[in-house]
Amino acid sequence: MANNTMLRRDFLAVLPAAAVLPGAVVPPTARGRLARRDSFLGMHFDLHPGPDDMTLGRDLTDDMVERFLVRVKPDYVQYDCKGHPGYLGYESKVSRPAGRIVKDSLEIWRRVTEKHGVSLFIHFSGVWDGLAVVEHPEWARLDADGKPDAKVTSTFGPYVDERMILQLKEAAARYRLDGAWVDGECWAVKPDYSPAVAKAFQEKTGITPLPKAPGERGWQEFLEFNREQFRSYVRHYVEVLHAAQPGFQIASNWLYSSFVPERPTLAVDYISGDFLGNASISTARLDARYMGQTGKPWDLMAWGFQNSSEPGAVTPIYKPAVMLQQEASVVLAQGGGFQAYFVPTRSGWIDDQRIETMGKVADFCRARQSFSHKSEPVPQVGVIFSGRTLYRTSNRMFGGWGSQVNAARGMVDALVECGYSVDVIPDWKLEEVMARYPLLVLPEWSDVGPEVKASLVTYVTGGGRLLLAGAANVTLWAAELGLALRGEPHQQMAHLTGVETMGTANGMWQDVEAKGATVLEWRYPAMDTRREGLAAATLSVLGKGEVVAVAGPLGAVFAVTHAPAIRQFVGRLARRVFRPAFRLEAPPVLEAALRRKGGKTYLHLCNAQAMQVASEYAATDYIPAAGPVRVLFRERPRRAVLVPEGRALQVERRGEEWALTVASIAIHSAIAVDL
Repeated sequence: MANNTMLRRDFLAVLPAAAVLPGAVVPPTARGRLARRDSFLGMHFDLHPGPDDMTLGRDLTDDMVERFLVRVKPDYVQYDCKGHPGYLGYESKVSRPAGRIVKDSLEIWRRVTEKHGVSLFIHFSGVWDGLAVVEHPEWARLDADGKPDAKVTSTFGPYVDERMILQLKEAAARYRLDGAWVDGECWAVKPDYSPAVAKAFQEKTGITPLPKAPGERGWQEFLEFNREQFRSYVRHYVEVLHAAQPGFQIASNWLYSSFVPERPTLAVDYISGDFLGNASISTARLDARYMGQTGKPWDLMAWGFQNSSEPGAVTPIYKPAVMLQQEASVVLAQGGGFQAYFVPTRSGWIDDQRIETMGKVADFCRARQSFSHKSEPVPQVGVIFSGRTLYRTSNRMFGGWGSQVNAARGMVDALVECGYSVDVIPDWKLEEVMARYPLLVLPEWSDVGPEVKASLVTYVTGGGRLLLAGAANVTLWAAELGLALRGEPHQQMAHLTGVETMGTANGMWQDVEAKGATVLEWRYPAMDTRREGLAAATLSVLGKGEVVAVAGPLGAVFAVTHAPAIRQFVGRLARRVFRPAFRLEAPPVLEAALRRKGGKTYLHLCNAQAMQVASEYAATDYIPAAGPVRVLFRERPRRAVLVPEGRALQVERRGEEWALTVASIAIHSAIAVDL
């Protein structure tokens, strides 16, 4: 996702599925190439080749690829074909290759991966093609001032047919590819101000001239007009390639993730994205939970390095295996596939030391595949993700949304740190799944819309429990909750009580008076609980259910502070209305996920201690074990085994609950329980 040529990657795909016993972990060499929908582990290599590359493929050998495949045993490899500069990494008949191709890297990778039964996908930059807009300025999207974009093509123009599809067809046929992972797509596309677009938009809406900024007439309609064109662009190349190369499978990077929070309608074969940057585990938590709700095969890619900024330069800091294992665990615990991104030398060499790092990560993942991959959630807490809010208020076509998703990301983090098993529910799926969740949480989204409110009213009156936050949501719900609004929402200082300290939750608060509700928590303008207290959280009975309402920010505040007092505040509110299937007595660095697979229940436990959160501390090679961990179930487990260790756990009665104790969690383990 970074705009750095050396630090990018692109493209995913699939093939016919092999016959494998359910739940079995079979090495790639023991069967035919796996379809992407059945793949679990991949490795990604990209270079973004350019005109100054004079050694591409020079040092790549069959022996090096062989050593990599034997040690790592991936289900698939994604290797570079075309990066954002737009130059191809092979000698092409349809467009310009990079500076000098010494050896055909894709041919070597295809030859050896075929031998080992490993699928080969390419990283391929789609909308973002710098060379295309240089050679054909008429293919560039135009900005609001009518100037051609120096990087991004127009999805309204002929680029997709006259270059992109031709390149993909050529590469797919020449290298017998299994598919492509198309990068530089939804997160790179921008509104197009070409004359043809203006004409089409006027014909459809009657609006002229084209709006250039939020607040101008037709701005939201213009964004959606461009979104629909992007959908048409993806639909077109996917359909053409599927017809031309049956079995060729495609993902458009981040499509149908939180970046494009829509119900999947296009025939992409799987969903994928690459998480990076500071606090990447927090990022992965949100998107793994979102992708897991889409109903499509999915995986997430961790970068094998972290960027550390120095004056005048961006320095890659390479991640040790233990750090990548920690990042992988967050994805595996949600049932997804995992891949890691490494950059070879410009001449294609991957050193043995790096291969060993990949091997250690692969060993870790494979040990957990049988009980993690394609697992399903056991509904406990569902955090609602409002795509409507992002589309209507962000003034972007698609994500990454940056701080605009902090309300959801922070709420997930807070609830996870409180020991809850948390899912993320897209607003388009809420009606279908809400009845399964004993607790729903609505973060401080500013425009959830009448449909979401109506669904939640039905949910609560039928007996559900809801925790909602934000001035806008409390204003929307005031009548149902028995709250009288006092004035308009405004920026306020707010201090919430914690166990040891107070927590600062400054931001937009709505003052309320609890007419038909009970005040649960108070907030204070200063660290002085003697005076000027205002209602911070209220409890309302609605039909057979209950609503806890916080008329200010919670998730967004926690996302940027992770203040213990805010976490404790959220935990108190959740406990007031929710009794989970299990309770976790453990340090807040333990992440729990209650899942099912093959008729068995698994409680995944991920240790996020020492997770990377700042560029000054870009990598770690030591993660202290977290524990002791005590899990208390409402139902007595007939049997409990810690996996992958295979160690039986003793079940003890503790009051009305049944307790299991694990001395410590290194990075990730799960408790297999028969309930």
